[in-house]
Amino acid sequence: MTTSSKDLIALQFPFFDDRYEQNLQRLTTLVQQAPAGSVVLAPELCLTNFSFDRMQQAAAFGEEAKATLLELSRDKTLALTMTEKVGGHYYNSAKIFHKGEEIHSQPKVRLFTFGNEDRYFSAGRPEQVRIVEIEGIRYAILICFEIRFIQLWQRIQGADIILVPALWGRLRKAQLEKITDAMAILNQAYVMVSDSANDDMAKSSGIITPFGDAYRDDESNYIAHTADLREIKKMRRYMDIGLT
Repeated sequence: MTTSSKDLIALQFPFFDDRYEQNLQRLTTLVQQAPAGSVVLAPELCLTNFSFDRMQQAAAFGEEAKATLLELSRDKTLALTMTEKVGGHYYNSAKIFHKGEEIHSQPKVRLFTFGNEDRYFSAGRPEQVRIVEIEGIRYAILICFEIRFIQLWQRIQGADIILVPALWGRLRKAQLEKITDAMAILNQAYVMVSDSANDDMAKSSGIITPFGDAYRDDESNYIAHTADLREIKKMRRYMDIGLT
């Protein structure tokens, strides 16, 4: 790692499938608050929500919004998911923007069938879930429902910071918290969770340390924590499970 600390910001705000421009403006305002050099995670599909009845419009808006997202990332790292059309298929794709460039794209592999996501989106391939190194820090992304699958956990072992953009329902709030707490402890990594603040969503956004300390705030749309990245090495040396 090239630095011993990193500002982590998990965003948590409501967004709607009929207010694309408003959603983008809300995201922009929050990201602009983040300090230079920070890592900012936004909720799953925060630009358009699940616009199942107008997928083409959602994908087109995502393409239009990229110029803004690239600009927002000029002095920081920004991650989110967006509706994307590739080769005639729609994907729920995670993106990482860093220093004005899109440096990683990862389509959702495990679609949420209970919400009919599989009827509208195509699934990515498991091998597309991988660790991405940025300035000496190893990042990985699991999108919402994907955190339930141990096979995907195995693909990101060794990541330093795990990003979880989510649209996770309120009825399973406790499960989101327990799974992501366990993910931080078992991977001896920082976990960032960014969930929607819509009325039917769990919220529970925040940052969990490698020791399992969780910093969450359901009342805030901007949850910040300065990560001491030395804690990762400390934990992996102290409790060696093969991640060093």
